[in-house]
Amino acid sequence: MSLKELSQRLGLSQTTVSRALNGYPEVSERTRQRVMQLAREMNYRPNPSAKSLATGRTEHIGIVLPIEKNLFVEPLFGEYLAGVAQFLAEADMDVTIIPTPLKQEQAVYEQLAMSGRVDGLLVSSPASTDSRIASLAASNLPFVLHGRTQCELPYSYCDIDNYGAFAKATRLLLELGHQQIGLVNDDRALNYANDRHLGYQMALEQYGIPYDPSLCTQGGMTEEYGFNAVSQLLMHRPRPSAFLVSNMILALGAMRAIRQHGLEPGHDISLIAHDDHIPYLQADKFDPPLTTTSSSIRKAGYQITQMLHQEIELRNQEHPVQQKILEVDLVIRGSTRIRRA
Repeated sequence: MSLKELSQRLGLSQTTVSRALNGYPEVSERTRQRVMQLAREMNYRPNPSAKSLATGRTEHIGIVLPIEKNLFVEPLFGEYLAGVAQFLAEADMDVTIIPTPLKQEQAVYEQLAMSGRVDGLLVSSPASTDSRIASLAASNLPFVLHGRTQCELPYSYCDIDNYGAFAKATRLLLELGHQQIGLVNDDRALNYANDRHLGYQMALEQYGIPYDPSLCTQGGMTEEYGFNAVSQLLMHRPRPSAFLVSNMILALGAMRAIRQHGLEPGHDISLIAHDDHIPYLQADKFDPPLTTTSSSIRKAGYQITQMLHQEIELRNQEHPVQQKILEVDLVIRGSTRIRRA
């Protein structure tokens, strides 16, 4: 059914029907409900191109995807995207993935800010100082950052308390008597990884334990890296009695390395990992069940997209930036225990 046919059945002008369907405030609530009811009964779907012309919006959000990072094979990105997709389905919006070489990423963001190709952007993996955010914050394009960065201009973000989570996890290990604690982390150029490192370091200092940078590694978030990093740290003297690792995939490698050295996780070596709630890597199904700092990345994907939708709705209106920090739980299971003498 076309908009013209729908308006004829209702005895209203096409303009009034269009405005009712798109939520314009000058249409009375009674008329809006009448239009919406018949639209549902007749299974009316607006023409996307016509709707775009009427509203000045594309109903698309954008995600710039650096080609070199191969994010489509990353389980964390898949879970994040599932949360994004869940909200978009509810809001009847779409996502445009913009693949680009990493060296052209900044130029692509600047082009999107001027082109009108998308209504807003989701931005991820910020560096501690990130030129993308400074550029977007100075533009008129709505965006929300997954994470935080240093920026003089206000911007909207959704993050977890990485600093507090890793400080809390480190304090648990210290209270269990561990003093040699290895940290297996992502690249500290990324803000979230740096925050986790600083939280770990602060907890050590709080308990009067000297910070030893040789107990800290940074690199890729893969099983192989987790194995190699923990294997290396187990050669350190004195040997670490506990490890704190930045995701569940690293934890798989860490456990393999611990066992290959003739040790048993949760008995000889305590282990804590950050859990993003990947369905096929459930912490309570590990052997032993894994103590975790826990926060759903799918939930983050949903909430950050919800925030971006609000930014788009309020575009060109004065409104405060949205800044949300999601809770991180510390869930204690069998992989942590009092340090053996």
